[in-house]
Amino acid sequence: MSSNKNMIAETAKIIRGLSMDGVQKANSGHPGMPMGMADIAAVLWTNHLNHNPNNPAWFNRDRFVLSNGHGSMLIYSLLHLYGYDLSIDDLKEFRQWGSKTPGHPENFMTSGIETTTGPLGQGISNAVGMAMAEVSLAGRYNKEDNNIVDHYTYCFIGDGDLEEGISHEACSLAGHHKLGKLVVLYDDNNITIDGDTSLSFSEDTLKRFESYGWHVQACDGHDLEAIDNAIDGAKAEEGKPSLIACKTTIGFGSPKKAGTSSAHGEPLGAEEIIITKTKLGLPLVDFYVSDEVKEFCLASGNEGVNAEEDWNMQLANYTNLHADAAIEFKALIRGGVKDFEFEMPTFTPGKSIATRGASGAVLDAIVSKIPSLIGGSADLSPSNKTFPKSEVAFTPEDRAGRYVHYGVREHAMGAIMNGMFLHGGVIPYAGTFFVFSDYFRPAMRMAALMNVQAIYVLTHDSIGLGEDGPTHQPESHLASLRSIPNMSVIRPMCADETVYAWKMGLENITGPTSLVLTRQNLPVLDRTTGVYASAENAMKGAYVLTEDEGFNVILMGSGSEVEIALDAKDTLNDAGIKVRVVSVPAMETFEKQSDEYKASVLPDNGSVRVAIEAGSTMPWYKYVGLKGAVVGMDSFGASAPYKVLYEKFGITPEKVVSLVKERL
Repeated sequence: MSSNKNMIAETAKIIRGLSMDGVQKANSGHPGMPMGMADIAAVLWTNHLNHNPNNPAWFNRDRFVLSNGHGSMLIYSLLHLYGYDLSIDDLKEFRQWGSKTPGHPENFMTSGIETTTGPLGQGISNAVGMAMAEVSLAGRYNKEDNNIVDHYTYCFIGDGDLEEGISHEACSLAGHHKLGKLVVLYDDNNITIDGDTSLSFSEDTLKRFESYGWHVQACDGHDLEAIDNAIDGAKAEEGKPSLIACKTTIGFGSPKKAGTSSAHGEPLGAEEIIITKTKLGLPLVDFYVSDEVKEFCLASGNEGVNAEEDWNMQLANYTNLHADAAIEFKALIRGGVKDFEFEMPTFTPGKSIATRGASGAVLDAIVSKIPSLIGGSADLSPSNKTFPKSEVAFTPEDRAGRYVHYGVREHAMGAIMNGMFLHGGVIPYAGTFFVFSDYFRPAMRMAALMNVQAIYVLTHDSIGLGEDGPTHQPESHLASLRSIPNMSVIRPMCADETVYAWKMGLENITGPTSLVLTRQNLPVLDRTTGVYASAENAMKGAYVLTEDEGFNVILMGSGSEVEIALDAKDTLNDAGIKVRVVSVPAMETFEKQSDEYKASVLPDNGSVRVAIEAGSTMPWYKYVGLKGAVVGMDSFGASAPYKVLYEKFGITPEKVVSLVKERL
């Protein structure tokens, strides 16, 4: 530290200047945290972070997560100084339309940003996922003669992250799994938007994390040597994740605003910036970077070029010594499943199987063939059918296991899955009851925002789960998930459609997929006679399942309710009424098809249209029109056997027939 201490101090000073200038120019933002954590950031990025600005995607880089993402000018300043593709002009466009420096860090907007943060608690949970991915891949691919996966995950957090419940879930699991390469630096500044943290926060954070099984330290967040020593101590503790509580002053350097809540989310003001820069010894120049600091930081960043070159030589050696493992490892890094050969199961027509059971059969068939898949469940493995027969659990003793017991931690599960994918080399899937998607919907939304390929196995999809009653019966959840941009929601009608639902999820590399599956058994149709269309058509989102020539009624639905449509068709046929039945497993996918295809499935020929789904009726009105009808759930459910529930709530073939006849 002594050899570069002065330059690290100068770097921290420059970070403070850039941060206050960026927020002031935008007249919007959060200067206090970047000014308070500048010393910690400069020490970490100079002395510890292993990264390559010339190749931000280098696989064996250390990961850095800014969980307290409101302080985004901190990471933008770091990226600029250490040689990433982020110019001073980009910093000047902070929070402006189309800029590379949006209000909160977005991984798809700015090179060098590992994950999108802002909703507090998500980032630290993503970091846990990254650390889990690192140790999982190391457990499977490292050899005695070559540790090809060997890096740290560093995360900055604030009081808000610690107050959000998700941090309790994720950090508890991190301690349980002894994630020794996870290092979290806590901005312990005692300030929130409302004022001092004592208004609502009085726990002993270090004891809390110690009880989780973490290694804990405290230091002065403005003492460069103390910070450096604490990070060294964290890295030396290989058997536990580490928390370093860094006592800082929010808005450090500002005579009037340092240590106050106004420093959190308000520009300092032009006059205060002049006073602050003078106090810090900075020139009164906007977005000033000295030549000495520029050269110092670029030199530090360029050390990563050599580090990656060394790793590439290591990978070449690994390939020579462990050819098969290397082929597989490189395929994981490339992502997706195109490099793996696997076969989907088939199901016997006439059999009856729950779609959750069909999903389990798919997993049994494919997981051993797709090494990037890492599964899990929120304490519902037997019910979700998510634990493949070929796999073992991921544990502190067995890092090679590819099944995570998340415990009753849905929210953390979703965010950890995001971190796993963003780390690279992993396609995460995990299950819970569909109704409990409420508990991890914020992480699902973030997955959609970040284009994360995560697959959610959401079973017990409707009142069809039966006796557990309305607390466990999802009524509005399909509409809720369908409303998330870039979320693929698939509710297959049978085992065969479930196969293609999984295929869609595995091929969907630009966002998450929700598989919404039944508890109750559903018939497997004989699709070989020409009466029913191939289930492969499910990949178009909606398709004509079966029809009568000259039809003037269209019945449509998803999941278990397609069977109701088929039964209603039989009754209507007996009355001389000709019917088309349309299976709609994935509305969002259907909407992406050509206008010609959509018109071929749902022609505007004056047919009476009725939709059936045991969920909110709202999404269906765009398909049935003003004269059509929707049979569904616009109330909560009840506790009873599922067949009784369908009858009592009027989700029956008889109800469908009645609505059709009223409209003919």
